[in-house]
Amino acid sequence: MTPILQSQELGKKYGRRWALRDCTLEIPAGRVVGLVGPNGAGKSTFLKLAAGQLAPTSGGITVLGGRPADGPAQLAKIGFVAQDTPVYPRLTVADHLRLGAGLNPGWDAGLARQRIERLGLDPAQRAGGLSGGQRAQLALTMGLAKRPRLLLLDEPVASLDPLARREFLQGLMEAVVEYELSVVLSSHLLSDLERACDHLIVLTGSRVRVAGEVERLLATHHRLSGPRREPGRLPADQHVITARHADRQSTVIVRADGPILDPSWSVSHLTLEDLVLAYMDRQADQHTDEPARAITLEGRR
Repeated sequence: MTPILQSQELGKKYGRRWALRDCTLEIPAGRVVGLVGPNGAGKSTFLKLAAGQLAPTSGGITVLGGRPADGPAQLAKIGFVAQDTPVYPRLTVADHLRLGAGLNPGWDAGLARQRIERLGLDPAQRAGGLSGGQRAQLALTMGLAKRPRLLLLDEPVASLDPLARREFLQGLMEAVVEYELSVVLSSHLLSDLERACDHLIVLTGSRVRVAGEVERLLATHHRLSGPRREPGRLPADQHVITARHADRQSTVIVRADGPILDPSWSVSHLTLEDLVLAYMDRQADQHTDEPARAITLEGRR
């Protein structure tokens, strides 16, 4: 299957600071991708490059086989909802739908109208008077009614309460199934991503540290606990992500394609949160700006 997004040594620099660098990725079509990492890791920059709002400083990126900003037809294939679910406070819900219809040649007025009705939004209500969850749903409606093939969402639920987040993600997942969308969703809320995403990208220090299918990543990462041992003494096929040592005990998170056969280890599975935090801890321990090669694991559906 042709990837919906590919980047090769992609980088973006602001002045002397690299916001994103050496980013090489392939994202399969039909996936809901969680994009995670600490503040300043490059998540928003990556999404803006994919949306065509920024031009790369180095490397390249293709989305749906073309450059993101390569003309109106290409831009029409990509939907983007930026941070804080941007809407215009003084415009009504109906005004937003008219604006969307005027700006997007593929606008699906029926989809927009049906979503607004199902959500119980008053078309005459100004966006500034909506709740946070309602504004997020209006922004999502604008993104979906454009009828993109790829939808990019930058922290769309960060400021919402748990109920509003659940309703937003439920609406998103329904749309993914109904309209056969591919989605890249940036979020700090790992519990939400665990429910919604089947693919993961971890960015730290402006670089990709790991990327792949969530099920495959979780199957190949393990927590080992046992008598104290230096990581360099582990078998060559067990790649250490992080290691912590007490006086007589070591706890190590490793990536390994095969089973852990050493009986001295107690082996446990990781959650998605465990996995992400391990790669974030790894970067914090390294304190380096040296290039890091991303670990990429692809599973088959």
